[in-house]
Amino acid sequence: MEKESQSVIRNSQPPNPAKNGGAGGGDSEIQNWTVELHTHTSYSPDCLVTPEQLVAACRRKGIDRVAITDHNAIAGALAAQQIAPDLVIVGEEIKTDCGEIIAYFLSEWVPPYLPVREAIARVRAQGGVVGVSHPCDRYRREAMGADRLLPIIDLVDALEVFNARCVHPADNDRARAIAQERGKLMFAGSDAHTVSELGQATVRMPPFDSPQSFLNSLAKAEIHARLSSPLVHFASTYAKLVKRIACR
Repeated sequence: MEKESQSVIRNSQPPNPAKNGGAGGGDSEIQNWTVELHTHTSYSPDCLVTPEQLVAACRRKGIDRVAITDHNAIAGALAAQQIAPDLVIVGEEIKTDCGEIIAYFLSEWVPPYLPVREAIARVRAQGGVVGVSHPCDRYRREAMGADRLLPIIDLVDALEVFNARCVHPADNDRARAIAQERGKLMFAGSDAHTVSELGQATVRMPPFDSPQSFLNSLAKAEIHARLSSPLVHFASTYAKLVKRIACR
């Protein structure tokens, strides 16, 4: 269910401290972690993977840290964190009035459909990190697109410049170009809705233990990523159908 060609992308320059909270830091010789920054569990409406299954799959695949970013929910991430506190970062993919943002290191739920600036402020109020997921994906209604992204780009820490579920590589390329033009940190995500997708798009980065050290490490990160087959979208459609039938 994957394409063979792999992209390697580097955050080759430290980010602008004024725009990214002073990310930077020393260059110690340490073993990088493999980090998965965009995943879903059964707490998302289009996924059937339980938190337990996701944790077990990450262990099998050698993923050192995983951000669980369910749609408009953190309960799945909190459940997984109780199982594996050393592994799980609590995140959320949040629908706003301008499209989706993705947040990390949350302790409180951020409700959907808020004005985007308010949603960002709520993430910041709890010390979280703010990114934008699949910003230029032409087929996703939730994607911001450049027109809505650029007015708020200085409010976010990073852009997802490789989403493994993007059908057109050019959409990822456009996100990367914007990040490089505007001096934003770059990251990738498998956007995994099935366990087979875990590890498709990961970030290899130095260890971190806080939101700020995460940004410091992301500035030195290397993305290793492959596009998933478009067929993975049928898994999401199937999950939605199963849940609708179960609710009858």
